[in-house]
Amino acid sequence: MFVQCRSLFMGETTRLPLDTELDFTQVEFQGITPFPQPVRVVGEITARAGVVKLSARAVFTFHGRCDRCLAPFERAYDVPMEHILVTSLENEDSDYVLLEDYRLALDDLVQAAIFLELPYKSLCREDCHGLCPQCGKDLNEGPCGCQHKTVDPRLEILSQLL
Repeated sequence: MFVQCRSLFMGETTRLPLDTELDFTQVEFQGITPFPQPVRVVGEITARAGVVKLSARAVFTFHGRCDRCLAPFERAYDVPMEHILVTSLENEDSDYVLLEDYRLALDDLVQAAIFLELPYKSLCREDCHGLCPQCGKDLNEGPCGCQHKTVDPRLEILSQLL
């Protein structure tokens, strides 16, 4: 989705409200498609003292699988975004968002902000115990009864010293 910002740069208006939904249902993240519902973007683009600034937030529900126990989970996020928009750059500065023909590519900007906010490791909860490495039982439901005193075969020779 492109947002036309010409009127802000030309001084015709000082505020452009944003309230839209972006479809990221086909976007993949870590091998899954975690956005079955649209991502809502709410905020505004303002022009003050010659500076055009985007202030918005992306609100969405992340649908994933726990990296420890493989259980599906949902988590709500509210990702803030603030960027200064420019129409030309003298040097490559990543602090500014460069617009082509006064158009802001909102999809790309929101997707980048979301991916930077999401954790590298997705857990259903902070104290997730995961799966038993021997029998595969979900340890969040209780102990499995397996003997967990297995010795690494590379270190087995050390047990003879004791």
